[in-house]
Amino acid sequence: MGIVKIPLMSREEYDEFIMDNFMSRIAFNGDYPYIAPFLYVFDGEHIYFLSTRYGRKIELLKKNPYVAVEIEHYDEDLSDYRFVTLQGQIVEEKDPSTKKRVKGMFADLIEKHGLSRNILKALGHSPEDPLTCLVEMDRSYVWKLVDVVDIVGIKSGE
Repeated sequence: MGIVKIPLMSREEYDEFIMDNFMSRIAFNGDYPYIAPFLYVFDGEHIYFLSTRYGRKIELLKKNPYVAVEIEHYDEDLSDYRFVTLQGQIVEEKDPSTKKRVKGMFADLIEKHGLSRNILKALGHSPEDPLTCLVEMDRSYVWKLVDVVDIVGIKSGE
């Protein structure tokens, strides 16, 4: 028997996979690689992330915007798994209307998935704040993944 290769996802499959999920890990360059979890939203064209305005990730992005983003989903017993890795640059979104739209997408995501209000702490807010605070207050950076040079999507098979 030869080596069995893990099937790759088609463009349509990994776009749908990215749209259906909301948690990622971002690997940053530094003296040592640094990995951090991030909520994300995908508008069909770009993946956006929110972050606090402080922390190691901000320092690393200022030094080097090149990152790898990983999105995964797997069954507890690993009978089904899917992974997508994207390599590109993360830049701050500056357009006020885009920032407002994206922040609204994050508020909708939290509500739609019934996520714990504790996630607001990771975005610079109190869990007691209303979800509208994400849109109305300017406590978070809005980041956008651009100039993607490589996308690899793998799946366990059908």
